[in-house]
Amino acid sequence: MRTIFHIDVNSAFLSWSAVKMLKEGSMLDLRTVPSAVAGDSESRRGIILAKSTPAKKYGISTGEPKGFALQKCPELICVPPDFSLYTRNSEEMFRILSQYSDRVEPFSIDEGFLDYTGMEYLFGTPLEGAEKIKEHIKKELGFTVNIGISVNKLLAKMAGELEKPDKIITLFPEELEKKLWPLPVEEMFMVGRRIGPRLRKMGIRTIGELAKYPAALLEKEFKSYGRMLNAYANGIDDTSVAHVETVQEVKSVGNSTTIPYDVEEREEAYKILLSLSETVSMRLREGRFCAREIGVVIKTTDFQVYSHQTKLLNAIDCTNAVYETAKKVFDEAWKKEPIRHLGIRAAHLCSDECIQLSILDEDWSKEKQADAAMDILRGKYGRETVVRSTFIGGIEPAYGGGSLKINHLKK
Repeated sequence: MRTIFHIDVNSAFLSWSAVKMLKEGSMLDLRTVPSAVAGDSESRRGIILAKSTPAKKYGISTGEPKGFALQKCPELICVPPDFSLYTRNSEEMFRILSQYSDRVEPFSIDEGFLDYTGMEYLFGTPLEGAEKIKEHIKKELGFTVNIGISVNKLLAKMAGELEKPDKIITLFPEELEKKLWPLPVEEMFMVGRRIGPRLRKMGIRTIGELAKYPAALLEKEFKSYGRMLNAYANGIDDTSVAHVETVQEVKSVGNSTTIPYDVEEREEAYKILLSLSETVSMRLREGRFCAREIGVVIKTTDFQVYSHQTKLLNAIDCTNAVYETAKKVFDEAWKKEPIRHLGIRAAHLCSDECIQLSILDEDWSKEKQADAAMDILRGKYGRETVVRSTFIGGIEPAYGGGSLKINHLKK
């Protein structure tokens, strides 16, 4: 029988900001007062990204506008996000985890799975090993984590959600009836805001009722998703934790940006796609990758998100090739609503040494030569050394992702 840990940072973004401030000499620990990590309201990224435990008492929730949170708690301390800090802390945490197993799989920037099977001989029982990991992270990095323990990834993750913060919780199959099944069905992994109400209309109010509901009827209502939910409610999951070297393989390259104004014209969207294409293609070439699939993600001003992608006959890494493909995908996907966020994702990657030319494809050889020259100049003198005329006085290339830089005000 396997032993799987799920490790989750408690209030990750806020904890990482708090630790940084303490290291810099601050006398205030953000985790002990009503506080939050929130984006800049003026750039339209003013939402709560993370909040402290004291902030929860005021009803402040992740994802709500910063202004609403301040109405609930005027003394709320807000700090801006620092994604480079988050990346460093995440890397350090997974470095520590890799000391306890060679099977460590990131699930997101602040959580991951560790296969502890067979590690008992080195670090003690699962509870002893989890305690060592938790204290190692706290002592070396300064923040706390929750660790869920079970026989598979699903139950380990659900265990870690049962009680917070700074806890170690087990959820073994024999504990399902007592610990998991009494919970509201909405707390089941993969039951979202849309599925929960539909399940309740079917008379399914708890995870236990979902577990006992006929799988065939769930499949009739939700197709294969219904049968999966039934299996999850019964604690069934046979996915393995990937080897640390496997999960380090790059599966996709992308970039996205939130726009400070509503984009309603196709040509304006094209400029932003070009900005994103610059970054994505540069990252492909830096990693010696080419992509066989290009996707575009669109978020509207009413926060509806949809995406579309297309597969290519031959893989690409040329900026213009990525851009022209992204434009076609965008044209197929866009429903003419005002846009607040755009993203490009290059997937199905392969080595740039494996590319074969096809007479059906456009010849990008001249563009690739120009890309190579610009990459050399930017690498030597900085990324602002060579800038397309399209971006002069307007949109800047979105090299780092996040909020798009505009050199003029949209009127």
